[in-house]
Amino acid sequence: MDAMINNKDPSIADAWSDLKANIDGKPQLTPISNRLAFADAEFLLRRETRGIRFQLELLKPDLAQQELGIHHTVVVFGSARFKSEEQAHLALEQAKFNKDSAEIRKAEILVRNAAFYEKARAFAQMVTHDCKNLKSDQKFFICTGGGPGIMEAANRGAQEAGGMSVGLNIALPHEQDPNPYITPNLSFKFHYFALRKMHFMMRAKALVAFPGGFGTMDELFETLTLVQCKKAKPVPIILFGTEYWKRLFNLEMLVDEGAIHEEDLKLFNYVDDIKEAWYLIKDFYKSKD
Repeated sequence: MDAMINNKDPSIADAWSDLKANIDGKPQLTPISNRLAFADAEFLLRRETRGIRFQLELLKPDLAQQELGIHHTVVVFGSARFKSEEQAHLALEQAKFNKDSAEIRKAEILVRNAAFYEKARAFAQMVTHDCKNLKSDQKFFICTGGGPGIMEAANRGAQEAGGMSVGLNIALPHEQDPNPYITPNLSFKFHYFALRKMHFMMRAKALVAFPGGFGTMDELFETLTLVQCKKAKPVPIILFGTEYWKRLFNLEMLVDEGAIHEEDLKLFNYVDDIKEAWYLIKDFYKSKD
């Protein structure tokens, strides 16, 4: 905490004035040799300054979370495309009104998968509520990828339970806005997937993967690989929605083919009940006491 910036420090105000003096009324991406280096967007976006950008993306979310006492997180992954039950039923009603058979089929799938949205929301409520009165070093906070769908559901549940939650968003060609339920000063945007993934793992005490697509699988298998290779400490890894995950991949086949060890199947658990998911996490850390 001693290293955190005091925004009322006069030197900070002076630096801000210098920055504004260097950029106000000038084209942002026109290189100017006499511009302060940290106020020169063209310079900071050079290939050679990529390492500085890495460091900034590492430091900004880290310092902000330290300042607010976010030490331990339960990371919730899942599809950005799933909707709440209310939104899904509205989409189905609209599709039926339009008598569009293709849209009706899509909306019916949305309605079916809305159950996962509501379960992610209820799970986050449960975690946040149970941790509300714990000491800072014992408290778990919900952390998501900051986008819509399952991510929105988890941030929403945490907010509804009266707690803070983190969103680690990513800048994409099709702009993904942060969902409105993230605690405002814990809503971060990343350019680099690698730094975003690092932040997921830095504070993660558990990973709960709800059904999702490529992004969810990428984040899931990254975590499994880090734990398997002992590059990260073991944490509970929970695959919520047994039928979905077993339809998606057959990990026993990897054991049969000698691609993974049978023990690797113990790195995760299939779960269909939010209470069981939360129990597995609590029981894991109770056994560590």
